[in-house]
Amino acid sequence: MNIIGNISDSLQFPIKNWVKMIILGIILIIPIVNFIGLGYYLRIIKSTLAGLDELPYFVGVGELFIDGIKLLMVGIIYAIVPLIFYALSFAFPGSVFLIMAVISVIIISIFAYMGIANMAYYNSEISAALRYLEILDRITAIGWGKYMLWWIILMIIITVAGSIIGILGGILLFFVWGFLVFLLGYSYLTIFQARSIALILHQEKIQDI
Repeated sequence: MNIIGNISDSLQFPIKNWVKMIILGIILIIPIVNFIGLGYYLRIIKSTLAGLDELPYFVGVGELFIDGIKLLMVGIIYAIVPLIFYALSFAFPGSVFLIMAVISVIIISIFAYMGIANMAYYNSEISAALRYLEILDRITAIGWGKYMLWWIILMIIITVAGSIIGILGGILLFFVWGFLVFLLGYSYLTIFQARSIALILHQEKIQDI
């Protein structure tokens, strides 16, 4: 599947089942319970890699919760280096640490998406998200040009859509519509990302690195 096909499919995928999208939205806005939403994010990747073309069910809530915690742990590990640079930039204003922080965020984001996909491929194994050489091999197998184009488009969509959701939701915050904008908007983006991440790996996974 080419990049246009990937993005097109992923943009349409969330609205294939409005009920599940709403359920996910509700889960994501409830503290602690939202770990289930993170686990569902991983499950969407798994189901897509398995060749399924529909949103998975919310069965095995305990498993989803544990997977959500695992995904959070991976996110924290990936965030350590940028956070150190950001902390140093505050401690030493005007230094190059802020630039290094921004660069590290970009580099880590490029690897993190494939790391999460690799984690899903190995059935939520945390170490799979941190096997940098294997992740590098997977990106190389996809093609760096294709992967970077996909990543740039994904970042643009997430940034623009996230900004629109935030602004519109903020304006309508005191009305029921503002709540619905946040609930459906972030649920939609969560499903979109998971589907797109899985599709970029799906074409390469058969090689079984």
